[in-house]
Amino acid sequence: MDSLDLQVLQQARDWHGQGHKVWLVTVIETWGSAPRRPGALLAMRDDGLVAGSVSGGCVEDDLIDRVRKGERVGRPSLITYGVTKEEAARFGLPCGGNLRLVQEPLAGVGWIDEVLARTARHELVARTLDLASGAVEVESAARGEKFEFDGKRLRALFGPRWRMLIIGAGQLSRVLAGMALALDFEVICCDPREEYHLTWNVPGTTFSKAMPDDLAVELHLDPHSAVVAVTHDPKLDDLVLLEALKSPAFYVGALGSRGNTTARKQRLAMFDLTLDEIGRLHGPIGLDLGSKTPGEIAVAILAEIVAVKNGIALTQKKDGSAMPQAAGVCGRG
Repeated sequence: MDSLDLQVLQQARDWHGQGHKVWLVTVIETWGSAPRRPGALLAMRDDGLVAGSVSGGCVEDDLIDRVRKGERVGRPSLITYGVTKEEAARFGLPCGGNLRLVQEPLAGVGWIDEVLARTARHELVARTLDLASGAVEVESAARGEKFEFDGKRLRALFGPRWRMLIIGAGQLSRVLAGMALALDFEVICCDPREEYHLTWNVPGTTFSKAMPDDLAVELHLDPHSAVVAVTHDPKLDDLVLLEALKSPAFYVGALGSRGNTTARKQRLAMFDLTLDEIGRLHGPIGLDLGSKTPGEIAVAILAEIVAVKNGIALTQKKDGSAMPQAAGVCGRG
């Protein structure tokens, strides 16, 4: 799921704690060009203030208008927008798109506390809403599951935030970290070298002076994790690769030329890594954009990471690059 939806839950919990009446609105089904996927969340409080989005357009305005005019939904209910082309145009759903929503009053926040606590531990959980009773259950979920709605029960997935571990605190890392934050990654930079970590100044990131392999083990890298080694120092880059390539991290890449990548793989083969694990290494890192500056290189790296995250084939690579197959890991989990 998007970390935006976790932020929506946090805001809904805060409003509830301040004494406001709060409603959650969930996208359950879309047709045509509706811009938000099933499971997307919006929180709305009694004065019309909202957090999140279900359409990015006039649907939110209509929901706000309903609340401000005194509509107070007391139990989970269905709302449909865009049945006709005229309505679709009115509500910002292009090409005749339609949108079905579930609106529910937030009666308690215990389940939100549980979801936020478990996702912070990088667990994947499912929240089930029974429309008849309004009862909510939270349980563990498995990778590959998707949002479900059968007309009676809504089951939405809440998973850990995408995160990026960057090894090295040089200029490229600082630019890469800032861009990754803009793409909604949790960013952790690791560099035990004093001359580098003293100059790290990227707000919103976490910095570690631990040895890279130790930190990789401590973080319990999961399928929502990307590892980017950019120090040019084999003593640091290879250390983290030895751990990251054995982990479920969806992306593991290291900066270097094709020659350096070949030499790195030869070094890795001397340790307890299988050929398949070594074959997961992306190198030279990034898509072939003709990048020269740190900013351009960072764009190329992030473009590759996003493509792998979204299961898109890596067609724009230099000839001879190590190019693991992109595996689709994106979804409501």
